[in-house]
Amino acid sequence: VRSSSSLQEIDKSPTTAEDSKLRSELCALVPFPPIKAAKRVVLVRHGQSTWNEEGRIQGSSNFSVLTKKGEAQAETSRQMLIDDSFDICFSSPLIRSKRTAEIIWGTREDEIITDSDLREIDLYSFQGLLKHEGKAKFGPAFRQWQVDAANFNIDGHYPVRELWGRARNCWTKILAHESKSVLVVAHNAVNQALVATAIGLGTEYFRILLQSNCGVSVLDFIPHPDGGSPLICLNRLNQTPGSPVATGSSAGRRTSRRIILVCQGSTQDSEATVSKLGDQQMNMLGVIQAQKTAELLLDLKVSTIISSPSNACAQTATIISQVQEAADCLGADCVPRYVEMKNIPDLDVAEIFQPSTKDTTDISYLRPGWLNGLDDTVTSALRERSGQAWHSLLTELSDGSEEEKIVVAVAHPVAHIALIGHCLNLTEEWLGSFHLDAGSISVVDFPDGPTGRGIIRCINYTAHLGRWSIPITRSTVDDDSF
Repeated sequence: VRSSSSLQEIDKSPTTAEDSKLRSELCALVPFPPIKAAKRVVLVRHGQSTWNEEGRIQGSSNFSVLTKKGEAQAETSRQMLIDDSFDICFSSPLIRSKRTAEIIWGTREDEIITDSDLREIDLYSFQGLLKHEGKAKFGPAFRQWQVDAANFNIDGHYPVRELWGRARNCWTKILAHESKSVLVVAHNAVNQALVATAIGLGTEYFRILLQSNCGVSVLDFIPHPDGGSPLICLNRLNQTPGSPVATGSSAGRRTSRRIILVCQGSTQDSEATVSKLGDQQMNMLGVIQAQKTAELLLDLKVSTIISSPSNACAQTATIISQVQEAADCLGADCVPRYVEMKNIPDLDVAEIFQPSTKDTTDISYLRPGWLNGLDDTVTSALRERSGQAWHSLLTELSDGSEEEKIVVAVAHPVAHIALIGHCLNLTEEWLGSFHLDAGSISVVDFPDGPTGRGIIRCINYTAHLGRWSIPITRSTVDDDSF
């Protein structure tokens, strides 16, 4: 498993023999077991629980149940996943997750498999406390839990490091099961750990990849041509029952700075190959996708729209701008809005792919993990160019003239994949670990401002597209892989 973070963890001096053993297990680049056929795993966090509502620290305690809102969220997720023919369901044994799994699983005949390793993070003495009680009782330890969770120690344990170890165990069992489509219903922290360990990220990524109540994340596991550890692609992160842009907080922290990555609408390139990444016009589906995205963003006051100069991106950006500026006429508010429009050539990455060989240019960018097939020179050029675009976005976000700043960036999915890599501080070898669809949005919050770490609220969110979205658990290409 690729993990720059694992190498960083080696240098930290453990305090106990048990801690040393755990670190050696996490830092060893142990591959996942090989698989014979492609496998899609859908992760769902449980619905709102009574302790969520009360603001209590739950951990792996089992004293809370779903609220009425939580039951409704689980039902929404059931509808979201109703057309999928899952082969198996794994669930945490805790009541709040087990009930969520039962609602989503519905009338399917196969039994739900409960696995203790899928329980929520073990927080020991913290469990059951209201957050202000934890702060008052534990002081510095509670502060470390908030700002440095990877090194947080309580009752002689390192909960986040233990969680990463459990997540690895879960993947071994899930991948060993002979199934192509797997539903996993668990919790916030453990689902974060499952996503992170799947794509090779260490414990310092805890709280960076959000999991909202009943949020859905999708991972594709693709057999390796040489029979080794499978190729892994995060197809979707945190597709929530509600709007991903409706709240101004991330992981419980208020934020006033946000970047929304909007993928251009579908184009006239029906084959969707790398060789046709040029200046395409949107087709009718693309126009509908852009309009749906504009409608989703209507309740936000967008400060700036930054676009690639390509035709499809400029069209998408114009549609969003027109809806924003017509917000008063549409009943969103009574104050006319002005949205600044800018073009950034560094967001246009098509020319990077033009010198590529025929074998590379025939790759379909609709296929999960397609970036794994690119030459190193191409991925290096893509990362360098997108790095300049990311710097421009952060500079735009740094403008202190507005109390709240929302920047919308419109580009081709491949450009946004590279931007996500920069946000997470990943090298180009991770590019194949992410997938984006036309018309999707991804949201990055900056609770500590543009100089702080970006928190990924969602990746490849498409629920706003309604009937025109790609079904959440179906492959984006017409094959029998999933």
